[in-house]
Amino acid sequence: MREDLLYFMWKHNKLPTKQLCTGNKESVTIKSPGFQNKLAGPDFFNAQVEINGQLWAGNVEMHLKSSDWYAHHHETDENYNNVILHVVWEDDIAVFRKDGTRIPALEVQHFVSHELLKSYQNLFEKSKVTFINCERDLGGVDNFLFENWLHRLYIERMEEKSKLVFELLEASKNDWEAVLFIMLAKNFGSKVNGSYFLERAKQLDFSIIRKVSNSPQQLEALLFGHFGLLEVECNDTYFIQLKKEYDYLTRKFGLSAPSSKPNFFGLRPHNFPTIRISQLVNIYKGKHQFFAHLMTLKTKEQVFDAFQVEAGTYWEDHFTFGKISKKSKKRISKSFIDLIILNTLVPLRFCYAKHLGNEDHEDLIALMAQVESEQNSIIKNFDKLGHETKNAMESQAKLTLYQSYCAKNKCLQCAVGTQLLNRNI
Repeated sequence: MREDLLYFMWKHNKLPTKQLCTGNKESVTIKSPGFQNKLAGPDFFNAQVEINGQLWAGNVEMHLKSSDWYAHHHETDENYNNVILHVVWEDDIAVFRKDGTRIPALEVQHFVSHELLKSYQNLFEKSKVTFINCERDLGGVDNFLFENWLHRLYIERMEEKSKLVFELLEASKNDWEAVLFIMLAKNFGSKVNGSYFLERAKQLDFSIIRKVSNSPQQLEALLFGHFGLLEVECNDTYFIQLKKEYDYLTRKFGLSAPSSKPNFFGLRPHNFPTIRISQLVNIYKGKHQFFAHLMTLKTKEQVFDAFQVEAGTYWEDHFTFGKISKKSKKRISKSFIDLIILNTLVPLRFCYAKHLGNEDHEDLIALMAQVESEQNSIIKNFDKLGHETKNAMESQAKLTLYQSYCAKNKCLQCAVGTQLLNRNI
């Protein structure tokens, strides 16, 4: 038994309307369940409950046992002073507010229908589950409901990603171009070097990039040096020139020396940090309003055009400094641009729209619908259950569904779990 069943019964009016009463035999009539609070504080705000003919308006707290009130130290928390009703599975002890007045307790275990309890237990039955709790019933869930839930989950995912963007924005004093560069650097670092590239990009004053962006050699030296790629031994003329230029820029701008180097191990050559930094250099050569330009793009093809660059000439026959390799162009692939859309462009546009007071995200969803779905074990497992993943918006939403709901057994906070429980009773 979990508290989420109490939340579900209260929120969806699954308690009988006529026979409810407190432990003191006071009649209880629920006029309005209020609004569920998922943050700190009582579980439901602004509820309206009639107790023994007296109408009360305030908050409702829920526990499996009444004694949990004291286990959670609510008696000392002023946020719980206006709780008008304590909804519990088992009323094992009297509970009092900070001022000494007793809080009415509604014990619900005797008011729950057998059908509801059985459906709830079946939902969490693990013996036949291989992926998620509702895998036996997910295929029968209404497509319209499921797709709308995915839209809400995608916005939820964007809200989570926006935290980093707004942190960077505050640190850069509202410099969106600087935030774009940092996010792109993280993206170009991929999973292996993403965290390292992020931290190094945060340590680089973007005004320096603005100053050297019209000088390709200085821009190359700045980024290769700052991201720790010149900390090797090499006698190539190109490398020596970069090293010399970076030493000059270090003295001129007081740059911080890298304390570590990016990782090459486990990466395919085309994803080596040397190649990615060269591509990033060529994106920024001569550009001064790149963020403003990206905010105007509507289609995936337009985004592809904006990122259609390749690594520098030296890298046509190199993957690392000083080591000759088979000659080939090192262009940014379409699949990598898809990742830029997913992890950089769309989160930035989401935050920029919020910054401007625009909460209409249909254009972002439309852009994500043009990007192919990711392929991983979670998405493949969802597809096997009857709801095919059509695009990246849906794959991102399903990742949030699995990580934030399925894996944490938050079935009754999920639109799918709620529908299944309602359908079976």
